[in-house]
Amino acid sequence: MQPLSRNPIHWLVLLLVGTLAPQLVMAAGLLTPADSALPELQIKEHHVNVVVEDGYAVTEVDQTFFNPHDQTLEAIYSFPVPKKASVGEFTYWIDGKPVTGEVLPKQQARTLYEQEKAQGRNTALTEQDEYRSFDSRVYPVLPQDSVRIRLVYIQPVHADLGIGRYVYPLEEGGVDEERMAFWTYQQQVQEAFSFNLTMRSSYPIDQFLLPAHPQAQVQGQSDQEWQVSFANTAGAAAVASEEGSAQPSIPSTGSAFTLDKDIVVYWRHQQGLPGSVDMVTYRPEGSDRGTFMLTLTPGDDLGPVQQGRDWTFVLDISGSMEGKYHSLAEGVRKGLGKLQPGDRFRLVLFNDHARELTRGYVTVNDANVAHYLQQLESIRPNNGTNLFAGLKTAYQGLDSDRPSAVILVTDGVANVGVVEKKAFLKLLEQHDIRLFTFVMGNSANRPLLEAMAKVSNGFAMAISNSDDISGRLVQAADKLRHQAYRDIALTITGTKKSGVKVRDLSPERIGSLYRGQQLIVFGHYWGDGQARLAIEGKVSGQKVRYTSDLQFPATDIRNPELERLWAYATIEDIQNRMDYLGHNADSENAIVDLAVEYGLVTPYTSLVVVEEPIFEQQGIARDNKARVERERAARQQRSSAPVQQHRQDKSQPAFRGKRAYPSGGGSGGSAGPALILLLLSLVVLRKTRSL
Repeated sequence: MQPLSRNPIHWLVLLLVGTLAPQLVMAAGLLTPADSALPELQIKEHHVNVVVEDGYAVTEVDQTFFNPHDQTLEAIYSFPVPKKASVGEFTYWIDGKPVTGEVLPKQQARTLYEQEKAQGRNTALTEQDEYRSFDSRVYPVLPQDSVRIRLVYIQPVHADLGIGRYVYPLEEGGVDEERMAFWTYQQQVQEAFSFNLTMRSSYPIDQFLLPAHPQAQVQGQSDQEWQVSFANTAGAAAVASEEGSAQPSIPSTGSAFTLDKDIVVYWRHQQGLPGSVDMVTYRPEGSDRGTFMLTLTPGDDLGPVQQGRDWTFVLDISGSMEGKYHSLAEGVRKGLGKLQPGDRFRLVLFNDHARELTRGYVTVNDANVAHYLQQLESIRPNNGTNLFAGLKTAYQGLDSDRPSAVILVTDGVANVGVVEKKAFLKLLEQHDIRLFTFVMGNSANRPLLEAMAKVSNGFAMAISNSDDISGRLVQAADKLRHQAYRDIALTITGTKKSGVKVRDLSPERIGSLYRGQQLIVFGHYWGDGQARLAIEGKVSGQKVRYTSDLQFPATDIRNPELERLWAYATIEDIQNRMDYLGHNADSENAIVDLAVEYGLVTPYTSLVVVEEPIFEQQGIARDNKARVERERAARQQRSSAPVQQHRQDKSQPAFRGKRAYPSGGGSGGSAGPALILLLLSLVVLRKTRSL
């Protein structure tokens, strides 16, 4: 491995860290207009069943709503959009029978729902409110009666430095003031709540951790099969009867469960595992085309970076930080405490404008740190959030002769000054910086922050209020202390004998990969047999290349969900192009066509349920119903089969070394929840000419 270039590396690290004070957190729940005389419905039961297997998670949410009043009501349930989640099943029980929804263009779905509602017929609808929430509507909820719905979504699951992580998001975030003013939330589950997660891993696991839910019971059937569960008293019995099979004894309480705290689950892979190339495929019998998900886990061959830094803290003091500001100051204190002798720092504050608290860089010592922390603690947050001004100020005044880092603390919603995503992306390109995003909380403008990271070849890391915060920060710091792969390109070429051809890869552009990160790529293939994978990139300006053989099957019906995962990733690519180049009808139509074909809820499409005869009357094909049935049958078959191995490079490893693990501990280890730096982080690294 070649050393870093002798030219100075100019780091611009922008770490957005916001916090959610519990008293201000909105959550998932039933909505009632705040100025309405309508009575509130109740959440009677809420059951969550998760299966993590073959590189992705399937989350099934089964809910029952109850109307304790004497008038017919409409149920509206809202919950935060999970990261990279594709909602493909929405089922509503009509006359005791489950009816699965179909995906239509958003306005068409809403019109059909309102028509059926006006006729007094059973109907339900799930829509996506941009990046913020999924909203489900159900009508009618008759007096003294219940309704039941089920929503299923799938999402890829990564491991980072050997640590896997799953989040069931419930905290809304409390930064959407218009929504907060219009709706009141009913968050309590009155009778039965349960959460069950089943892990079936191709690689051995030695520990599980739920930092915010220590009451959860964790059972390991083997080092590859685990169960995590907790419930309230009624929920334990409800789950056992619903599943119709033996369940582990579920820790429970007698009180109602409140849907106001994310459920975060960590698992740690055993140390010493090799770098690897894994691939999962799906190809129905008789089909010319298959779908694959390729997961690359590089070996630990990225060397450490030794240079010291100048640090600029850019702190959000807008009104939305009220109630969070104490944790913000505490995070800055802990951050300054981690700086090395010889480092310097400066403090920039912003709300609807930006100003510098320190006048230039200040030497790191106890006296200076105490002086400026005292000034920070005397400030009261107010006014709006001009994120653009804070970002622009962050890279002004850098010393070109020293590596520089900037830490921006915010709750991640820009509402003053420049707010258009395209302007942020142009700004990053103009100043040639790398951006690393730590998206903390469920109300942050995640698409904006992740797009800024992607366009600048940085990385994105999500952080929840229920996380092992200290462990997540250890993971981030570990990456910034090591080299990274740059300009990654991936090619797959079939042999003359197999004739395998690969197309439709997503993501379209890979960019960079940091220590401990996995790379997940989706695509289509034609033909069957052997193909050759080549991964090329640069480390500190030096070219690197890794290769592996891949085996593409003629038929594989184990993982039909891969089709939805590919479609979701492709839609993300189209959306990213529109964010940068501008919206156009052709791109929006392409998203709608993909979402309707593969049954996905997007900002442009929705899932609607009507009575079965109405689907036929409206000429709506039951394509999504058929897809859901295939997926449920496949999941049932997988649950009774042994854990599958998907490694492709076992005989000839693509990577020389073992996988990377945290240099100094991390999530899933001994570190527990810590009250430091809560909610949204963004790190920016200036690109060097040598890369």
